[in-house]
Amino acid sequence: MSAIDLVKMPITVQREAAESILSRCLELADALVSLEFELHPELETRYGETGREKALQDASYHLPFLAQAVAAGNPALFADYIGWVKVVLAQRGVLSSDLLFHLQCLRDVLHTSLAAEYRPAIDIVLDPALAALPEMPEQIPSFMDSGSPHAALAHQYLQALLRCDRQSASRIIQDAVDRGIPVKDLYLHVFQRGQYEIGRLWQLNQISVAQEHYCTAATQMIISQLYPRIFSVRKSTKSIVAGCVTGDLHELGGRMIADFFEMAGWNSYYLGASTPPESVVDIVVQKKADVLGISATMTHHVRQVESLISRVRATPECREVIILVGGYPFNVAPDLWQQVGADGHAQDAATVVALAEQLMEQRAA
Repeated sequence: MSAIDLVKMPITVQREAAESILSRCLELADALVSLEFELHPELETRYGETGREKALQDASYHLPFLAQAVAAGNPALFADYIGWVKVVLAQRGVLSSDLLFHLQCLRDVLHTSLAAEYRPAIDIVLDPALAALPEMPEQIPSFMDSGSPHAALAHQYLQALLRCDRQSASRIIQDAVDRGIPVKDLYLHVFQRGQYEIGRLWQLNQISVAQEHYCTAATQMIISQLYPRIFSVRKSTKSIVAGCVTGDLHELGGRMIADFFEMAGWNSYYLGASTPPESVVDIVVQKKADVLGISATMTHHVRQVESLISRVRATPECREVIILVGGYPFNVAPDLWQQVGADGHAQDAATVVALAEQLMEQRAA
């Protein structure tokens, strides 16, 4: 189906198809795994006693990502996710051919289990991932580029975290600040780059979930030690409320965004992870915020972003609030911010403040 066909497809069909997938997620996952092991019983031998259970877990995880891509009518969201999955599974001994077979079975199950009118919306998203899968890499390059700013410092900091030595990591950062390295540089070139690399190492099965969590928690603690410098900046009257949508527990990116506004002289109110939408609206109204920043790390959280934006837009006191969105899915699909009803999207903390100020100037003109 062509891009023209995609544009012509009613968005209601896409969203109904996505809702049908989500509402029957466990049933569809069970049917998918049953079909896989029926057609290839040797999978039981290849992956052991827990193979079927792990396959069921994977299927239950894949379906919400597919549903969101279907709802948005955006093949790039699911193809990018499958590329990530291929790397994860390859490093854990799962063959690329088995993943391809899994997706083919998924398409068959969705065709037979869901209404025929939903097939085009599903195939638009699923078929490109199937076609691209064989050429997707099984490795990803390091984010610790030796030619990037403060590369040696970033490497030294990361190694301390991987040794679970947060005291040394903290000293490395404090020494860097004492030498005059700007806090913004530490955020962008040490903390952010380090978090990307930690995620890559987990993806490649080189560190555990526990290690990943330790590194993230240590970085959050070390960032908090910089707050006396951040909050000493003279403030204007501009304010931002920022947080993560319900269900999103990856709060570090949103925290860094709020801190960049603080460093630019804004008053920031960071709400943290998985904030209930009614609480977000209450704080926006209470603080008379100029900007609401919403972070979503995973594709399947985009629905919550759209729901929160709708709730804010429906609140009369929030009529003038500028809403910005950020996070990985919005970087993968550059026009997704428009679909969810936001006023704008910035790739990272380095550009978000300028975008907010630009939109405020436009609104005031």
